[in-house]
Amino acid sequence: MKTNRIALLLLAIFVFSGVAVYFKSCQEKSTSESIPEEEITLNPAPDFNADSAYAFVEKQVAFGPRVNNTKAHDECAAWLVAKLKQFGCEVTTQNFVATTFDGKKLNSQNIIGSINPTATKRVLLTAHWDARSIADKDSINKNKAIDGANDGGSGVGILLELARNIQQAKTKPNVGIDIIFFDTEDVGEPEDYKGEHGQNSWCLGSQYWASHKHKDNYTAYYGINLDMVGAKGAVFPHEGTSMQYAPMVVRNVWDIASRLGYSTLFIDADGGGLVDDHVPVNDVAKIQMIDIIELRPNDPKTFGAYHHTHQDNMSVIDKNTLKAVGQTVLTVLYQE
Repeated sequence: MKTNRIALLLLAIFVFSGVAVYFKSCQEKSTSESIPEEEITLNPAPDFNADSAYAFVEKQVAFGPRVNNTKAHDECAAWLVAKLKQFGCEVTTQNFVATTFDGKKLNSQNIIGSINPTATKRVLLTAHWDARSIADKDSINKNKAIDGANDGGSGVGILLELARNIQQAKTKPNVGIDIIFFDTEDVGEPEDYKGEHGQNSWCLGSQYWASHKHKDNYTAYYGINLDMVGAKGAVFPHEGTSMQYAPMVVRNVWDIASRLGYSTLFIDADGGGLVDDHVPVNDVAKIQMIDIIELRPNDPKTFGAYHHTHQDNMSVIDKNTLKAVGQTVLTVLYQE
């Protein structure tokens, strides 16, 4: 991903006055109220296995860059489908042809794994699984594809481990869960592109799904998108577009992360607004979705130095970051 296209002034509209918010099951409560001790106790969740998540990221990278119309892309897709089935998910695939900003036709596949598919109340968890076909921010080999270990691989690795973890857990979340691996996300204009940069040139898989949901009349209580969630030293401020669409979901997730001891990663600060897979889910599918994404609020580059370079390989992946994000999302699910 992507570009910081949505104006930062969106954040000014949604700046909070400093009042801490406690949120459970999408009900907003001020901490100035008297809350019984038993009400604020988190429901226990299984232990998220960061070693397993790391192995899932490593396996994706081992296929080679997951670029559309390549053998590595096809092989990784088959593996993702097989893993979701192995972990007890009801699997649906969406095959479509995406057209890039410069007219290329890309064979694409969204992969959906449903846990507890008969449950009415559902939570949507997503990540993109494709890798960028160019290293447009690198100084060498700019026209070669990148590994996409963090930008693509990390979110998928965490969601695969969530599916495995829940399958093995004695106590399951009281909610249905839909995991979607969006394809063809990282296909927007190069950094040095001289033409117009359009926000619809990114996130083609989520755009397709938002207009062609895998089930008629599908909806979810809320959604969480994971993007660049495994790097060393990562921090996750409140992404601006998430604060526009679903501020209560943001506050809930960040509150749970803090209570789990991850406030140094899930920082209480506002970041820029992005074009990412949560945008079409909010705009078109009308499901409130937030984005957990590494941002550097005080860095003009916005993303980590590895972004869209050949440095985005397994050397940037940190099990501690995978653990923080995975344990937070898993715990969020167990509060429903």
